[in-house]
Amino acid sequence: MGITSIRLADDIDKPLEFLASKLDRSKNYLINQAIKEFLARQSVEESRWADTLAALESIKAGKSIAEADVNAWLNSWGTGERKEPPK
Repeated sequence: MGITSIRLADDIDKPLEFLASKLDRSKNYLINQAIKEFLARQSVEESRWADTLAALESIKAGKSIAEADVNAWLNSWGTGERKEPPK
């Protein structure tokens, strides 16, 4: 396990100390949890950005589906005659 030293502003340290006491956890534990959650969110955002770039490249390459075709497909959901997804 790595060791990193950080300085916390009073407006972060005081509530963190209170929360640690309330939850019967160490500040170290709470900081590690917060960092894990932040890294997980960043990973999701990076994945979404990669998907967005891929979608934009697909559109530039002319690979798109007409809105009317998508709407017709979606509107068929829940009906007795569900259509195949547009291609």
